[in-house]
Amino acid sequence: MRLTLAAARDLLHQAFAAHGYSAVQAHAIADHLIDCELRGLSYGGLARALSIIDRVDSSGGPHGAIAVVYDTAVSARIDGGDQVGYLVGDRATDLAIAKARTSAVAVVGANNTWYTGMLSYYLERVTAAGYVGMASSSGGALVAPSGSSQAKFGTNPIAFGFPTTGDPVIWDIGTSQLMLAQVLLAHRLGKPLPDGVAWDKDGQPTTTPLDVIGGAVAAWGEHKGSGLGLVVQMLGMLAGASAAPVGLTDCGLLLVVIDPAALGVHADYAGQVSQFADSVRCARVLDPQRPVLMPFDRSAAERRRRLADGHIEVADQVYTDLVADTGTATADQPIGGPLTAPEDAR
Repeated sequence: MRLTLAAARDLLHQAFAAHGYSAVQAHAIADHLIDCELRGLSYGGLARALSIIDRVDSSGGPHGAIAVVYDTAVSARIDGGDQVGYLVGDRATDLAIAKARTSAVAVVGANNTWYTGMLSYYLERVTAAGYVGMASSSGGALVAPSGSSQAKFGTNPIAFGFPTTGDPVIWDIGTSQLMLAQVLLAHRLGKPLPDGVAWDKDGQPTTTPLDVIGGAVAAWGEHKGSGLGLVVQMLGMLAGASAAPVGLTDCGLLLVVIDPAALGVHADYAGQVSQFADSVRCARVLDPQRPVLMPFDRSAAERRRRLADGHIEVADQVYTDLVADTGTATADQPIGGPLTAPEDAR
């Protein structure tokens, strides 16, 4: 299914509105999901909206207010009110940047939330303000530590962002072989998982997505990725989250923001990072068809390409299910607005 960006946003707004979100909340969540699509991460895009709606419906709708429960000049902790992490992450990012402006360093944690999305989404805002950032997000047990087939920690992404004079340098990784969104999308589309990366509840290898719920996926990078995933779980505890959240709840988001001026060393830190990044891109290549890239180069280029094209590709099943979730149309009768134009849907 080929959709214009306007059509995709309209579809998301209507679907979220139909499930209790305000226009402001729907816009914030949709912007994050559309950015995933623009960067080629479809499992975190419109497909994730379906998972959000499933979670909201199963828990009785959007819950309490997002509240700052601890606050100092350089730090804060947020109770997410069991709201989706896209909204909690936005609040945490705004707060961290504001504190860094006055204190040069900020540490903000959040718990009682779920689905934090792309950590790089928040770090783009941090780096655009001229700051260095680190973000991590813990979650419920889905990943087995190295040498085991039993889940003990979440997919636990971690990211670092650095300002430059152009596109930022942002390294954002999950610490598992598969992210939860990839598992859920594979189930929705009726596709198997890759061999050798997942186990069922009895510790037997599986390629069936639903078997992973109650089972486990493998850590990325064997013992190194496993160790990093364990670190993120403990950083989530630092943010107030449970050591072992049950189900899709109480993720722990930790965000650290640093003004380079805090150390009084680099008057032009962004310029120096840019020069270093360019020197890395000019490194001698092993394969002329595969140039050396800095972290975030691919995402930035893909987003520019898709923005210029003005369209995204969405799995037919995802589109059908989202239209049904708007409560205003059937799958073979697209909702009004941009979706009705012939070039917008096929």
